[in-house]
Amino acid sequence: MVGSRRYDGSTIGRSTLEPVTLHVNGIERRLFVASHRTLLETLREDLGLTGTKHGCELGECGACTVLVDGVPILSCLALTLDADDAEIVTIEGVGSVGNPHPLQRSFADHGAAQCGYCTPAMVLTAKALLDRVPHPSDADITEAIAGNMCRCTGYLPIVRAIAAVAAGEAP
Repeated sequence: MVGSRRYDGSTIGRSTLEPVTLHVNGIERRLFVASHRTLLETLREDLGLTGTKHGCELGECGACTVLVDGVPILSCLALTLDADDAEIVTIEGVGSVGNPHPLQRSFADHGAAQCGYCTPAMVLTAKALLDRVPHPSDADITEAIAGNMCRCTGYLPIVRAIAAVAAGEAP
């Protein structure tokens, strides 16, 4: 009992749905989302873009990285409503099976993708770096990918793959 009325729990878990317009991989998407919904949840569960990975969901591993207005962000920490009217790029918007992005080719050629779990976020982070700094140093590359954890490669193949694209050496 709360006060003189009996509480039946019927408001637990309810939230208001808010309209949002997202521009994802060049396509305008109008949705209604709960105010607490993360961009990661919206991309994966509502839009079916599963290249964006669930990782730690604490903002520590970088597996959920997407580009918002060209800037890498951790989608597990971003609310969907905060991305209203933003340009969002997920790995599905970078290259294709028949025509992969040079970074995707270079990652494959340099053995920079082993289990592949971190690869979408690494590619997006590298793309943002190369869009901003076309000829980064190895130190620039290392700093840019520092927020993306990889447990397989030891990072050297990833740095080499990004450097190859920057040098115009990637296929």
